[in-house]
Amino acid sequence: MSDKDVAQQHQENAPQKKRGCAAHCKRFWWAYLILAVVVIVLVVVLVLFVGVPKIAQKKINEAKLNIDGIIVSETEPNKYRMSVNSSITTDGSVHADIDGFVGNMYLEDLEPHTPFAALNFPATTSQKFTEVNVSQIVDVANMDAFTTFNTWLLANESLKLTIEGDTHVRVKGLSKKYGVTFKKTIELKGLNGFKGLEVTEPHVDLVALTNNFQALVKVPNASILTIEIGNATFVNKYDGEDIGTVYMDNLVLYPGINDVPMHADIKQEPVLVAITTKPHCTDGIVPFDLSGKDVKKDGETLSYYANALSQLELNVPIKLGDAFAEAGLEVSCD
Repeated sequence: MSDKDVAQQHQENAPQKKRGCAAHCKRFWWAYLILAVVVIVLVVVLVLFVGVPKIAQKKINEAKLNIDGIIVSETEPNKYRMSVNSSITTDGSVHADIDGFVGNMYLEDLEPHTPFAALNFPATTSQKFTEVNVSQIVDVANMDAFTTFNTWLLANESLKLTIEGDTHVRVKGLSKKYGVTFKKTIELKGLNGFKGLEVTEPHVDLVALTNNFQALVKVPNASILTIEIGNATFVNKYDGEDIGTVYMDNLVLYPGINDVPMHADIKQEPVLVAITTKPHCTDGIVPFDLSGKDVKKDGETLSYYANALSQLELNVPIKLGDAFAEAGLEVSCD
């Protein structure tokens, strides 16, 4: 074999040099470009359709709702006006516009969660502090649910109220709106069965058969609600016996202590027997029991209040010794 053949064979058997990365990328640049575009698109899609909605919902969940006052007015048998003064606070880190939505209100601790009212909440922003005020006529779509709410409000020291509704958020800089759920549960103070109610300045008429008792009733309202009730009547009992009817006309309960005039048609004999019997004849105080009987407004019954008040059992001690003395009857023990 010649030297030329040996050199040629050695060259053929020598290991080939690997192609450089630069050469490979230069040849397949188009493939890497497509891959980069796909990755960017996937990232953008994930951010827009997964990341942003999750962030928006998280910020909605973290926002705090504070209700400063609720007014129930213009009450009718099947509708009323509800006005809510509230505010929403956030950390202000995300700038966004929130669409108006229908907020369903229900008792959190009562299953199933049946709304008793639906309010149209206005569009807002994600500022650190935003006032949200609503005032609208509400149709009573579910009478049982609204009656139950009033019953719980009347009987309990506190109750949990939830407002829930679906809406949309548009983050500043983006044109797309994202669906989110607004759900906030707050704890409201209730009327606590009118605990602390007091009857003062009693006056009796020993001759008249009707409208023979007048007094001033101090009715406590520890809640933030102003409630326009109407003409409320109550069954008045002594020692389990129905002895008459108590009337509170044009009753409106404001937060705090309400001075409410009352008058009553009372059977005289059971009261006279009580006031001359120990221990009432010594302290001049007679205990009565009140329970709701009816509520009327402009001659029509408001069943959602009447039925709630009918669940009330309220013991009311009334100092009658001085009232009878004022009427000319000196009270003494037999």
